[in-house]
Amino acid sequence: MKKFDVVTLGELLIDFTDNGKSAQGNTLFEANPGGAPCNVLAMLNKLGHPTAFIGKVGKDIFGLKLKSVLEEVGIDTSGLIVDEDARTTLAFVQTFADGDRDFSFYRNPGADMLLTADEVDEDLVRSGKVFHFGTLSMTHEGVREATKKAIRLAKESGAVISFDPNLRPPLWKSLEDAKEQAAWGFSQCDVLKISDNEIQWFTGEEDYDRGIEKLRKEYEIPLILLSMGKDGSRAYYKDLRVEQAPFLQKETIETTGAGDTFGGCCLHFVLKYGLDGLNEERLSEMLTFANAAASIVTTRKGALRVMPEPDEVERFIGSR
Repeated sequence: MKKFDVVTLGELLIDFTDNGKSAQGNTLFEANPGGAPCNVLAMLNKLGHPTAFIGKVGKDIFGLKLKSVLEEVGIDTSGLIVDEDARTTLAFVQTFADGDRDFSFYRNPGADMLLTADEVDEDLVRSGKVFHFGTLSMTHEGVREATKKAIRLAKESGAVISFDPNLRPPLWKSLEDAKEQAAWGFSQCDVLKISDNEIQWFTGEEDYDRGIEKLRKEYEIPLILLSMGKDGSRAYYKDLRVEQAPFLQKETIETTGAGDTFGGCCLHFVLKYGLDGLNEERLSEMLTFANAAASIVTTRKGALRVMPEPDEVERFIGSR
C-alpha cells in the first residue's frame, strides 16, 4: 500500500496576473499561487486523491504564503524545502483578449531551480502510485539531477510516470536544450500530456496525428493526451484515437492552469481504471470530464486555489 496517489516534483511560484487598473491608471497585479505540478495536485485533491509535493521556495513572504496555501488545499508539504538563502520564483502573466497569455519570469536564480538531488526525500518519492513532472525542473543542472534521481526512484518503486513538457521558452538557454530535455522526459513516461503547440514544436509536424505517431514510434508511450485549447482534446492509447469537443464559454478570462486541470483530471482516471484498464468509453469519459473542468478554471483567476469540485464539473457537463 502506498501513502500517496500522486507525488510531483517541480516549480512552486507566484503568478502575478493582470487584475485591472488602479485609480491612477496603473496595472494591478493579483498574486495567485501557482506552478504547474501543484496545480495538477490541487485538482487531484478535489477528486479525493492524497498528494505530495517536492520542491523549494524561499523563506520570504511569497514562499511562506505558498507553503500555507498547499496545506490549505490538502497537498502534503513534507518534501517542500523553505530556504533562507533563496528567493521564491515569480511569474508575471499578461493575458490577451482571447484568454491566451504570455509569461515574464523572475527566476535567475529562483528557489525552485536550486533544489538538489541530496534534498529529494527518497521515501516520499517511493510512496506515490504516480510520479508527475515537467521540464521546468530540468532547465538547470542541479534541479535536473534532482528530477532524474526522483524518477529513477519512482520507477524502481513501480510508480506510473507522468510527464507534461509545459514548454516555457524564456526559461531555457536555448530551445535545443529544451528539446533535448523534453526528449528525455518522453523516454521515461507512461502518461504524456502535451499541448498542440508543443507537439508541433517538438516533431516539426503541423498535423497533430502525424506528430503523435512520431512520438509513439520513437518512445512507445502507452497513453498520450493532447490538449488543443479551443479545439478540444484527444487521447491516443493502443490502437485507439479518441477525441472530445471543448466546452467553450463566454465567461473565459484566462487560460492559466487549464492544461494542468485537464492533466490532473486525466490522472484521476488513470488511477481509477489503471493504465491497462482503459478503453474507448473510459477515454471518452476522461476527456469529457477533463475538458469540462479545464473550461471552468478558465473563468477564474489563477488555478491552484480555485479548482472545481467534482459535482460542479458533473453539473456543468449535464447543463451543456
